[in-house]
Amino acid sequence: MRRILATSGSLTLTWLRLILGIVFFAHGAQKVLGWFGGNGFTATMGFFEGRGIPAVLAFLAIMAEFAGGIGLIIGFLSRIAAFGILCNMIVAIAMVHARNGFFMNWTGAQRGEGFEYHVLAISAAVTIIVQGAGALSVDHALTSPARPGSQPSTRPRGVHPGSAAA
Repeated sequence: MRRILATSGSLTLTWLRLILGIVFFAHGAQKVLGWFGGNGFTATMGFFEGRGIPAVLAFLAIMAEFAGGIGLIIGFLSRIAAFGILCNMIVAIAMVHARNGFFMNWTGAQRGEGFEYHVLAISAAVTIIVQGAGALSVDHALTSPARPGSQPSTRPRGVHPGSAAA
């Protein structure tokens, strides 16, 4: 478990993790809670099942975005959360967006959206899977060694360094 949580104190990884987490939490909140113009859980499950996606896989996809987004925001089990998002994006490209080409549908000329966004999300997820959550994360707090001087003192109470009793 320690290997899954281990990470450096990188603020760059923190930034990447937070942005990916916020974006996917918002997407997940659309699907689970109906926030941000979304349809909510029941309608989203119905949509996925109507496209032939088994209910268990639809549920996992929705939770990868929602719970994975939360996990990334707080930096808990970040590698697992990023892996869920990675899988989600690969499936989205393979099942929907690959046939539309690489670029987004800026002019409305193509049938759907491309997959450049998905490639960016995959890149961010792979970075987090390989490097970890970075600083300011639960993962980092659980696995980082204590800093020198942060250990509880073994001196008797009231005895200060440099005093005759120390």
